[in-house]
Amino acid sequence: MALHVVNEARRCLNCKVPQCRKGCPINTPIPDMIQLFLQNQLEAAGEMLFLNNPLSIVCSLVCDHEKQCEGHCVLGRKGMPVHISSIENYISDAYLDRLSPVLPASSGKRAAIIGSGPAGITIAVLLAQKGHDVTIFESRERIGGVLRYGIPAFRLPKTILDRYKTQLLKMGIHIRPNTSIGGALTVDDLQRDGYQAIFIGTGVWRPKKLGIPGESLGHVHFAIDYLVDPDVYDLGEHLAVIGAGNSAMDVARTALRKGTKKVSVLCRGPKAAASQREVDYAVADGVEFLYGARTESIDRDGVWFKQAEFDQDGNICRLSEPMLFHADGVIIAVSQGPKNKIVSTTSGLQTTEHGLLFTDVHGNTTRPGIFASGDVVLGARTVVEAVKYSKEVAQVMDEYLSSIQD
Repeated sequence: MALHVVNEARRCLNCKVPQCRKGCPINTPIPDMIQLFLQNQLEAAGEMLFLNNPLSIVCSLVCDHEKQCEGHCVLGRKGMPVHISSIENYISDAYLDRLSPVLPASSGKRAAIIGSGPAGITIAVLLAQKGHDVTIFESRERIGGVLRYGIPAFRLPKTILDRYKTQLLKMGIHIRPNTSIGGALTVDDLQRDGYQAIFIGTGVWRPKKLGIPGESLGHVHFAIDYLVDPDVYDLGEHLAVIGAGNSAMDVARTALRKGTKKVSVLCRGPKAAASQREVDYAVADGVEFLYGARTESIDRDGVWFKQAEFDQDGNICRLSEPMLFHADGVIIAVSQGPKNKIVSTTSGLQTTEHGLLFTDVHGNTTRPGIFASGDVVLGARTVVEAVKYSKEVAQVMDEYLSSIQD
């Protein structure tokens, strides 16, 4: 592994105008990282990555690199791009446990972080680095949010999140697990107890329905629920997955690893919405795809659908009569939206027509002192997008806290 990474690093041309960096949503200083690594300054390279992106090691594993950094590498035009993700992963993995945070003087200001997903962890780290007293409130027993409960372990080992917890505690960040804001405690309680800035990063955990007959049947499940704990589900020997995004690929590949003999993805369009890399991995694992399957209903025997045919522009030119796709179990993977527990118990928070929290471009909600970013604002997006937006919101929160007179 180390030799492979060194060889990949040596292939970097150290371009004066690095297209790889332009392709990275969070503007990772990729050539600088690689040069420091080649100069045997691994710790400096790791620190550079962490300061730019506290979730660098996570992004090195779960980002769509073919469309981002690696997809923009100039070497990819004539052959193989530099495998940037492997280099970043090697450096970030080695650095994470060496991280020795130097805690600044206390600002005397207190901030609450509701949710410990990508946005919550990013905000917590950045505010702690400014000397603020930070507490994370997590509704589940372990931190990570979608990173732990929505991404399979074969894509993102959960031990990475346990290591993050260790670092968060070393930064002086308090963590309250099994604490759901909007239940026994409310946002009003947090403000009463001196939290001058509150960040909401609760993600999107309400499955979206298809609105077709059969969704409540006993052998039908939702992707976001299944991925939380696949071991408690009995899917039978043949599983039909309705939907073809990245979550659908995670479900399909997980089900095969958990003993399902055959997994078929029913995709409405002529191609999958998931990244090509995830589709390729799914095919390699043995997942089958049925394109143009327009789902009509679900019954005990499987999924009823109409087979669509498409013209060269991707428009439907013909629909078949309803057909039955036989399956023992069905999982619906067509995105998800936010739960409304916090909104329903907090006055002054405005939402969009889709139930997402409404904010301005700086992450301010419609209630002063309360901020939000990540999926609960943008809808289901990528980890790196959540980190990028959260860095901007953290700066605004720090400015807000600093403006408060003692």
